[in-house]
Amino acid sequence: MSERRTEIIGLESTTVPTPDGAALAVRLLPQADPSAPVVLILPAMAIKAKYYLPLVTALHAVGLTAAVVDLRAQGESKPALGEGPGFGYRELVEVDLPAVADALRERFPQAPLHLFGHSLGGQLALLFAAAEPGRVASITTIGTGSVYWWSFEPRRRLEVLAQGLWVGAVVRLRGRWTGGSGIGPMTGGVMLDWARHLRTGGYRPGGSTRDYDRLLRECALPVLLISLDGDPLGPESTVRFLSNRLRAAKQHRWHIDRTSGLTHIGHASWVKDSELVAPVVGAWITEGRPPS
Repeated sequence: MSERRTEIIGLESTTVPTPDGAALAVRLLPQADPSAPVVLILPAMAIKAKYYLPLVTALHAVGLTAAVVDLRAQGESKPALGEGPGFGYRELVEVDLPAVADALRERFPQAPLHLFGHSLGGQLALLFAAAEPGRVASITTIGTGSVYWWSFEPRRRLEVLAQGLWVGAVVRLRGRWTGGSGIGPMTGGVMLDWARHLRTGGYRPGGSTRDYDRLLRECALPVLLISLDGDPLGPESTVRFLSNRLRAAKQHRWHIDRTSGLTHIGHASWVKDSELVAPVVGAWITEGRPPS
C-alpha cells in the first residue's frame, strides 16, 4: 500500500490493488485503539468517496475507525471510467470488496469490520456480507431499497419499468451509460446488472456463479436499514421489499423524516447531517441499541 496525509488531521489515503489490476483509493481515519470497530463506507453509484468525508469524521468522533473507498472507476480509483476493461456487480462484490476487506483486516487485525452502504453501496454491502459469512460483523444501509420495479408505489411502477428497459437498451446499443435520468456515467456491465435486477427482482450479476438470492435469504447478520422520507430513488416501499428478502437477518429499521432532527433528507444530501446520523449508527454498532 502507498499512503499519504490529506487535509483532515489523521486522515490517511491508501491504494488497495485488486487481483485483476485495478487500484482502489481508500481514505481512512483510524482510532488510537487498534481494536476499535472499523466502518467501511461504500458509496452510491457515480459518487466520489470524498463526498462522504463528513460521515467519516462524524463516525470517528463517536469512537469508530472510519474508511471510505472509491468504487472501481469512480473518484481516484484506477483505471478511470472508460479507460479499463468493463466490469459489473460481480467484480465489485467478488473482486474489489474482498481486496479492501483483506487490507483493512491486515491493518486492524483485532477490529471487527462493519459495512455502511449508500444506495448502490448498500446493495454491494449486503451481497458481499451474505456471500462471505464471517468477514463482516454488521451492515448499515441508507437510501438502499430494491430497484425491482414492482417494489415501488403502484403509481410509479410502469414509469420505473420503462426507465429500466430504456437504460438497458441504451447500454446494449452503446456499450456504456453516459449519464442521465438521475444516474451518473457508469460502465455498461454495472448498468446491465442494475437493469436486470430492476426487471426481474433477482440478483444475477453477469459472470457470477453465486446464488445471491438464496444467500440474502440465509444471511443472519445484524442489519440496519435506513430510509429517507420522500426519497424518489429509494422510497420506503422499496426498503420494505428489500427487508422482506432478508429473512434470517437481525433487522432494525430507521425511517428519517422531519421528526428525526435532520434538515437534509434527500437521497444524497443526508450526508450534510452526518453529525446526527453517526451517533445513532455508532450506538447500534457498538451497543446494539436500535434507533428510537
